[in-house]
Amino acid sequence: MNTYLFTYYLIQFCGHSWIFTNMIIRFLSFGKDSLADTFYSIGLIMRLCQSLSILELLHILVGIEENSFLPRFLQISERIIILFVVITSQEEVQGKYIVCVLFFLWNLLDVVRYTYCMLSVTGTYYDALTWLNYTLWIPLYPLSVLAKAFAIYESLPYFESFGTYSTRLPFPFALSIYFPYILKTYLAMLFVGMCFIIRYLCSERKAHLEASYIKEKRS
Repeated sequence: MNTYLFTYYLIQFCGHSWIFTNMIIRFLSFGKDSLADTFYSIGLIMRLCQSLSILELLHILVGIEENSFLPRFLQISERIIILFVVITSQEEVQGKYIVCVLFFLWNLLDVVRYTYCMLSVTGTYYDALTWLNYTLWIPLYPLSVLAKAFAIYESLPYFESFGTYSTRLPFPFALSIYFPYILKTYLAMLFVGMCFIIRYLCSERKAHLEASYIKEKRS
């Protein structure tokens, strides 16, 4: 199982590192012009990496990865909804600068996280990397939630105009589903979920950094 987990983390690390490096090189080469076509250049790899992350829920359920299911489920589902439902379904949103900001925040967090996870499977721990893994989310996760909310806000006019995912159920239900209302409801739930996840990440950070401090003190 350690070999499998290491391989999984390595694949994710390579994927997110490629995306992160590609974004930086493109920005240094083309400047602001590179922001508009971020999705077209790296969207496929981003979707593959995020789809692959669903396996982490299975890892937790079968007990090969130690993590709490609900916080991880919320984090993964947030990204899946924003990436596949909001961004991928609306071509007009794909060229927005907010997509580049969102991808940058996600990949910066994931490059550090998968590096830490990959090394931890081998029993290798570095104090600086441990601290960074459990601290970097403090500024970046709330920023990513704001970016998700802004992406939803930017997409609403297009969902309203094109009627994407809006439908009317046939008889005997006679019920209309207006997708922008669902998105607005999800927008409020996004911030409720953020509070729950932040509380979890704070407790996780405290536990791991205290354990790291005790190990260092004993050594």
